[in-house]
This record gives sequence, structure tokens and C-alpha cells, in this order.
Amino acid sequence: MEGEINVTFVILDGHVEVHKYRYLYFMIIFIVYILIICSNFTIVYLIWKHQNLHEPMYIFIAALLLNSVLLSTNIYPKLLIDFLSEKQIISYKACIVQYYMFYTLGSSEFLLLSAMAYDRYVSICKPLQYPTIMRKRIVVIFLTLSWAVPACHHVVLAALCANQKLCSFTLKVIFCNNTIYKLFCVTSREITVYGLFVLLNIIVCPVFFIIFTYVAIFLICYHSCGDVRRKAAQTCLPHLLVLMNFFVLVTYDVITVRLESDFPKTARLVMTLQLILYTPLFNPIIYGLKMKEISKHLKRLFCQDKMN
Repeated sequence: MEGEINVTFVILDGHVEVHKYRYLYFMIIFIVYILIICSNFTIVYLIWKHQNLHEPMYIFIAALLLNSVLLSTNIYPKLLIDFLSEKQIISYKACIVQYYMFYTLGSSEFLLLSAMAYDRYVSICKPLQYPTIMRKRIVVIFLTLSWAVPACHHVVLAALCANQKLCSFTLKVIFCNNTIYKLFCVTSREITVYGLFVLLNIIVCPVFFIIFTYVAIFLICYHSCGDVRRKAAQTCLPHLLVLMNFFVLVTYDVITVRLESDFPKTARLVMTLQLILYTPLFNPIIYGLKMKEISKHLKRLFCQDKMN
């Protein structure tokens, strides 16, 4: 009984008229979640099944799509439960876990995009050295670092947050993100400084690396023949679209904690939903349509289904 009393709950107050539209919200998010799982796993299945897709570029794409599914699974099931609940609450420990997973997987997205950018750089700018540089071992190292580095960085932030004294128990969001800092009685200098370090190390540096890499690719393409330009456009454009989309959304999330409390609730909800809708929904569409080899296998898969 004493353990139950000591459990701290946080109210998720970012929902808009949830009691009035709970079943509509539930159906929309449920359908979106199923679409995310099916679309992402379809591309991953094609990459796993076809031998000609067992190349570093496609392996990184599969990892990126799996990361999107994990990111969605961290958010959507809890959202669906909240829509059907009378009170939208979460224990503070569970909130810390959701916060940790959200930023760990979100940071992994940038590192995976960095690995993909490097792979494209080597493929286009150093084609003869590509088999030597992008060996299976290097791909495994890149994948491991993409998940392990953010996990180690953010576990420190999560531990610091878990030890803070709370003076507020209401979040104006629908899931636990960096707005949990507003629950603290005193702004933590350690969290601020270390948070800036993580931001620079896992987001800003990878973004600058990706920009530098693609500038080098475009300079090479500018002085090359039409075939090289075509190859660059087919393989680099999808990565750039995904990067720009995700970077804009993450920029919003980073500044959310600085927004005033009277920021319109509906506008805040719409922007927050974009964080968890766009990337997992559009990644498989972008890679499925823009990547020639994946698109070809995708068409064959659906044509076979129709014939059967």
C-alpha cells in the first residue's frame, strides 16, 4: 500500500476534446499505426528477401525503417490507451522511459542518415574503393554505433531527470518529451549543459556531416557524366528529403520547451502529431517510390498478389 502511495503520476493534458472524439481519435491513430507497421515491414521484407538488395545502402534503409517502427511503438499504444481512458495519465517512471526511448530512437535516425550519407559518398566519389571500404564489418559497426551511442548519451539525461524534485504534475503534451523539464521545481543546470552537449554531439554534428558529404557528392556530380548524376539523384534525393523533414520536426521539438504556456493547445497538438506521423509514414513511401530497385520489387510483389 505504501509503494502505491509513493507512485507519482503525470497528467498528459495535450489532448483536445478527447472525451468528445475519443473513438474517432482511436480509429485514426489505430489505422495510422497499422499502416506504419505494414508499410515499413513490407520494405524491410523486400530487402531481406532479395539478394540484390543485400547491399549497405539498402541495409541502412531497412535499419532506418525498423527504427521508425520502434519509435512509433514507443508512442502509439499508450496513445490508444489514453483515448479510451477517462484520465490521460502516466506514472513518472514510465514517462521517463518513454522520454528516453523517444530521444534515443530519434537520435539514432540522424546517425543512420549519417551512415547512409557516407555510404553514398563512397559509392559515388570513390566507386573503385567501395567494396573495400564498405565491408560487412564496417556496416555492422555503423549500425551498432547508431543505436548504442544515443542509448548511452540519453541514459544519463534520463537518470538526471529521474532524480529531480517535481513541483508540477501536468504536461501540455500527449506523450512524454522534453517538456518534462517544466515539471521540475528548479531548472537543472546539469541537465541544460549535458542536454546541449548531447544535442551538438548527436544531432548538430551528424547534420553538418551529412551536409558536407552531400556537397562533396554534388560537386563530383557537377563535373561528371549524366549517368553519375542520375545515380546520385536516384539514391541521394530520398535521403535528403527524409533528413529535411525530420530535422524540421526535431527543431520544433527542441524549442517546444521554450514556448510560452499560452501557446494554442490545438496548434501544439498538430505540431506534436507531426513528430510521430510524418517520418514513419513517409519514409517507406519515399524509399519505396524513389529507390529504383526497391520500387521494382514492390511492383512485382503487388502484381503477384493481384495475379494470385
